[in-house]
Amino acid sequence: MSRPVLFVTRELPSQAQKRLDALTDVEVRQSKSTKAISRSDLLDGVATADGLLCMLSDKIDEELLSAANPLLKVISTCSVGYDHVDTELVKRRGLPLGYTPDVLTDATADTTVLLALMASRRAKEALCIVNEGRGGFSLSTGLGTQFTNKTLGIVGFGRIGRATVERLAPFGFSKIIYTSRRPLHDEAKLSAQHVPLPQLLAEADLICICCPLTSETTNMFNKDAFSLMKSTAIVVNTARGAIVNQDDLLHALENGQIAAAGLDVTVPEPLPADHPLVKHPRCVVLPHIGSATEETRNAMANLAIDNALAGIFDQPLKAEVEL
Repeated sequence: MSRPVLFVTRELPSQAQKRLDALTDVEVRQSKSTKAISRSDLLDGVATADGLLCMLSDKIDEELLSAANPLLKVISTCSVGYDHVDTELVKRRGLPLGYTPDVLTDATADTTVLLALMASRRAKEALCIVNEGRGGFSLSTGLGTQFTNKTLGIVGFGRIGRATVERLAPFGFSKIIYTSRRPLHDEAKLSAQHVPLPQLLAEADLICICCPLTSETTNMFNKDAFSLMKSTAIVVNTARGAIVNQDDLLHALENGQIAAAGLDVTVPEPLPADHPLVKHPRCVVLPHIGSATEETRNAMANLAIDNALAGIFDQPLKAEVEL
């Protein structure tokens, strides 16, 4: 009797890959590349799959579901976000959708703090000075800013937003404000106050974007949003690139509407090396490393494997999106 087929669209981190290679109850077919699979290879692979383990870069849409094996039983994405998945079509097809929440909270919050510090202390400019072999200690040039007695604003107060507050609060912020769909009952635990988005944009010195990408948050940070901010404000995005209008961000930086920005996510990914934001001295751009630790990426991949195997063998998924 033939084994069910699990199609995996990318090479996994080393520990999870060893586990995948050792599976005997399924036939694993995999794109053994660290880069995104081509669309044609993705469509070919899903055509005979009983389970699909995919990545954020793999668009799960009508074309893919039409090409998929009629007996496909589960889609498991190795990500906490699932904006690359047409959830309505997946629901209509009756497929469970697995994802990887919780396991990447700490790593992503750490990256948010990293970008906040790099942007506030002008680390990109400082590294250029070192790399070019010029400069040294200066009492009056290259000065950044610190967070003591400043206001921290968090857009999206879920797991990552809260973890970000826990890490940044010890830096001495005098006020912490957040925006979300509704005030949270335990906000006092983090000494945080729920406010409307316009108020947050106007008051915060550091704005951390930690919300999911939805129809409501797409292009949320546009010229109107930047116009409300302090000229000394710093904006950090570790959520999804499409939440920020990059042309409007560039305009805000060039015209002194805000002081600096830190981006771990962009549109597209990666940004071209000659993109104005990549070259801008007050914009730090990282290549989507929010969850890029050995511990977190292996945990994500293992959870994605768990979800895929559960779906193939008609068991409840460990982490399933409520469709």
